[in-house]
Amino acid sequence: MLGRVPVKFVLPLASLACGLWLAIGACASDRQASSAINTPPQVAPVSKLPEAKLARSQAFTPTDLKSFKVETVTEGLEVPWSIEFLPDRSILVTERPGRLRIIRGGKLDPKPIAGLPTIAVRGEGGLMDLALHPQFSRNKWLYLAYTIEGAGGLLQTRVSRFRLTDTGLTEKLDIFPGVPGTAAGNHFGSRLAFGRDGKLYITLGERGESKRAQDLKDLNGKTLRLNDNGTIPPDNPYVKRTDARPEIFSYGHRNAQGIAIQPKTGAIFQTEHGPSGYDGRQGGDEVNVVEAGKNYGWPNISYNRQAPGQLPPLLLYQDAIAPAGATFYTGKSFPQWQGNFFFANLRGRALIRVALDGIKVIGQEKLLPQKYGRLRDVKEGPDGFLYITTSDNDGYGDGRTGGDRIIRLVPNS
Repeated sequence: MLGRVPVKFVLPLASLACGLWLAIGACASDRQASSAINTPPQVAPVSKLPEAKLARSQAFTPTDLKSFKVETVTEGLEVPWSIEFLPDRSILVTERPGRLRIIRGGKLDPKPIAGLPTIAVRGEGGLMDLALHPQFSRNKWLYLAYTIEGAGGLLQTRVSRFRLTDTGLTEKLDIFPGVPGTAAGNHFGSRLAFGRDGKLYITLGERGESKRAQDLKDLNGKTLRLNDNGTIPPDNPYVKRTDARPEIFSYGHRNAQGIAIQPKTGAIFQTEHGPSGYDGRQGGDEVNVVEAGKNYGWPNISYNRQAPGQLPPLLLYQDAIAPAGATFYTGKSFPQWQGNFFFANLRGRALIRVALDGIKVIGQEKLLPQKYGRLRDVKEGPDGFLYITTSDNDGYGDGRTGGDRIIRLVPNS
């Protein structure tokens, strides 16, 4: 997460590697397709995770650069924020300017899917994440996170459920109507995931106002937990307290833009942005394992700071990489990646692979460094390949004449 780092914290860490990029292996050349992160990952103790395994002594094996190749699935997109695979292997894609697209048989349909609601596109806001209901094959429900303009022009995240039909989206139901935000167009969070418990988890940024992350009466800077119809589960951690909102699952978050559920444990992994400079020394991006009712510290703790009752991150990155979409790999195309955690980097322009034993980090490396621009989302396809969206036309990137792309990692056999 975020904040200022005393020099006494920086210097010992820097002595383990060749500079402050130690956590993401920036000492190695970005011309390499993959570079191992050789310093031991910073691992915070995580307790009370069901079925979490104790780590065994294992060696980390870097990816063989000759084991995969990169293919372009499609291009001509504009800020593809999220992708999901339908049962027929078609790919749904959200574009932040407010379009839902579909790729059938490897071809992008030039016409967007109809039925989207009014979306406020401003700054980092627009049409963002997409999640399919666990029983999508039966009910055809999909969930979209997007920004709306509320009273006084304040922007806020809304989550709605739709039924996907041959003619477009129908039967709109607001699952999370949104809460007062700010007029600023940043820190929306807005990642969605269904947990192994069947509940919908929603990340919300603190909208650039750090104190909101610690206020339990304010939903900004939180991870929420809701039933699939938007009602509140009776076992939520704060459901019986009058001094807190019952939707809250965890708090003390700055801007979590990635979420993934570990298949074997059900643990919830989130990627989170560190400070942007105006609210602390730039850097300190994180991966957190999120638990019910826990406080992840922003803005009270960041980097290596600790405080009673506030959890440090599972993984900490000293320099800013802007971590984004995340997934766990379960396919057969890359057996050496089984159970690994992957997440895309915007500023870091790489895909980071984290090898785990339960929730214990064994090692990590970055793939595709500086090769394909800003990377925003990553998903495993039904073919066992990894699909990644680029984000070079989002206002922060250099732009690309051919538009943003979806690429995939394919075994080089």
